[in-house]
Amino acid sequence: CPMAAAEPAARKRRPKGHFAAGAGRAKRPRSAGRQLEAGMRGILITCNMNERKCVGEAYSLLGEYGDLLYGPEQFSDHEERLSGSDREEDEDDVEAALKKEVGQIRASTEQKLRRFQSVESGANNVVFIRTQGIEPENLVHHILKDMHTTKKKKTRVILRMLPISGTCKAFMEDMKKYTETFFEPWFKAPNKGTFQIVYKARNNSHMSREEVIKELAGIVGSLNPENKVDLNNPQYTVVVEIIKTVCCLSVVRDYVLFRKYNLQEVVKSNKEDTQQNPPSLTEEQNSEVVKAETEEEEKSSKVKEEKK
Repeated sequence: CPMAAAEPAARKRRPKGHFAAGAGRAKRPRSAGRQLEAGMRGILITCNMNERKCVGEAYSLLGEYGDLLYGPEQFSDHEERLSGSDREEDEDDVEAALKKEVGQIRASTEQKLRRFQSVESGANNVVFIRTQGIEPENLVHHILKDMHTTKKKKTRVILRMLPISGTCKAFMEDMKKYTETFFEPWFKAPNKGTFQIVYKARNNSHMSREEVIKELAGIVGSLNPENKVDLNNPQYTVVVEIIKTVCCLSVVRDYVLFRKYNLQEVVKSNKEDTQQNPPSLTEEQNSEVVKAETEEEEKSSKVKEEKK
């Protein structure tokens, strides 16, 4: 029957398109399926048009320094014990076998919650590496300090590497409530310091840069009136990175010395640092410099990509 013959052909054509779509998804960075969300801690990394290579460089660099600071990463052998017990329980009924399989999957998932895990950031040319059991600020500061001292270039596609010590929803009320506690270790009396706030938003149009800076600066001031703004060489820089509906926060040291935590710039000589850093910038000018640098990075990346 012609119709009977047509049905299998139609069924074959559908999976073809389905698998083609699946192949396209498979080419996405390995972080696909895991999303940046409120409650995460980690490291936000910008790159020049090659996210997959950026993830590889990040794992290599963070693994190297992570092992130095925290020792080699330890893995549980729980999954191996579960696998070994399979041979002794061949006669389990179906329900018990299913429960055992679920247990193995859970154990496997827990084992994969490694020290560094890439997740989907929600923005182009931005990689987010989720961290487990480490302090992102201390690790990234150590990396920048070592590279600044040795002037040894260790990455090709990574541009900036920013520690993210806390995340919350990117709405003003959520941010105010969250930062009242988040800022305490640095700015609540008797702690104090000079500070600046740097702000960047990606794929988000409902937040106002001026409002965010004003509100957060007010919170820092309320924790201790002796906290003062310094836009030239502050002790602390409050980093605010908003991606879609997630606000990423950190308070970092040596932001100016380490060239805005740019791994490409920090390895340049001190003479080059001085030439490229104006001695004094207003807050608005500082914002424009950051914006200009970002646009320049994007242009440079596009030119490199076209040449390839």
